[in-house]
Amino acid sequence: MPRLQDVKATWILAWPIMIGQLAQTGTGFVDAVMAGHLSAGDLAAVSVGTSIWSVMIVTMFGLLIAISPMASQKVGAKAWHEIPSLTQQALYQGLFIALIMMLIAHSLLPIFSQIGLAPDVAEKGSRFLAVISWGFPAVAIARVLYGYSSCLNQTKPMMVISIIALLLNIPANYVLIYGHWGFPELGAVGCAWATAMCMWFSAIMWIIWIRVSPIYRDTHPFRHIEGLRLQTQKQLAKLAIPIGIMFFVESSAFSLIALMLAKLGTTTVASHQIALNFSSLTFMIPLAISTALTVRVGQAVGAGDFKLARFIGETGIYLGFILAIISGCMIILFRGTIAAWYTSDPAVILLAAKLLLLSGFFQFSDATQIVVAGVLRGYKSTRMPLIIHLTAFWVIGIPLGYALTFGVGPFSPQGPAGYWLALVIALSFAAISLFAFFRRISVRALQTGIAS
Repeated sequence: MPRLQDVKATWILAWPIMIGQLAQTGTGFVDAVMAGHLSAGDLAAVSVGTSIWSVMIVTMFGLLIAISPMASQKVGAKAWHEIPSLTQQALYQGLFIALIMMLIAHSLLPIFSQIGLAPDVAEKGSRFLAVISWGFPAVAIARVLYGYSSCLNQTKPMMVISIIALLLNIPANYVLIYGHWGFPELGAVGCAWATAMCMWFSAIMWIIWIRVSPIYRDTHPFRHIEGLRLQTQKQLAKLAIPIGIMFFVESSAFSLIALMLAKLGTTTVASHQIALNFSSLTFMIPLAISTALTVRVGQAVGAGDFKLARFIGETGIYLGFILAIISGCMIILFRGTIAAWYTSDPAVILLAAKLLLLSGFFQFSDATQIVVAGVLRGYKSTRMPLIIHLTAFWVIGIPLGYALTFGVGPFSPQGPAGYWLALVIALSFAAISLFAFFRRISVRALQTGIAS
């Protein structure tokens, strides 16, 4: 298959995912912008609350992502009859994980008053997390059904549902943040109520869509309800736990940075949130490519075509890097304008623009590492990527970032830019290491006929 034709096949699957994920991340963008225009304190509360929430939600995504490579390999093997049971078992596991996450979120509420935040910001951040945690079960339902749908090459439902949820989030924020139509002014906490409501809307829409659409008729996961199957639960957990830990390692590193920067003041926290939020928006592009490659590589591996799996992976990695160059250059060129979208505070805009400059360079390595990780998930290879991510973030990124930010040893203090520079270095290590591992595992699969 010519590379351009393969790029087209990946893109057809990826672009609805990209738009859907951009819409989902757009909820955070809308929250940050609308809270930021109320006050810097509300933006800081959303930032700190989201720093904990995002770690938990991203970890949850990792724990639920096993449905995608497992179901994709069954599609490749034409084992259609096994998909409904697998999806049900993933839903059971997802709801159990959601319950655990809710309990953890409420146990973490006292932390806001102990990390040096201003009292009003700490109180708003705590209430933000308490409210938004009620969306965990809805996220579990939507994420599993999305994984089931994508393995059948049906990614447009995710796009449509996410766009509708985003459009619903804007008026909900308007009413609850600023206090319109008889509602009280809730500020940052209003973002949490609006987001939780939209999460439940998305979950309900997924259930309705799958029940109504004829595309899912042969693999319908709700036709025959069954109990827990321990063997399937073990298979899901074996694949999901390393991925979940890997997602936790990455997201917790970013959130720990946000918490450590809290001692530098509200302006620093708000500026870091702007750079991180916009980077999250652009991250949705390579993440969509990564998700599509997990499906396509998984289907090829399931069919036993390891030559095609390697070809799809290589082409997808090249595509992801090209798109990263485009997004990185756009951020570097328009960083001041981007910062001004979020706030009218001159000090915040100035510092955020400096951080966005580093964010532009950050795109190249970040995009490459997430795309390669998606390819490896298609092979159901998760342990080595976990080791690489642990090394990148917790051995290189966090210690080096602390030294650069606060001035430890031979380093002079660079402020929040120190952490962003360290992340560029850490993710470059991850990208190079993951790509080398992909080359090795794909060659081994060709030689032995075994995926992982």
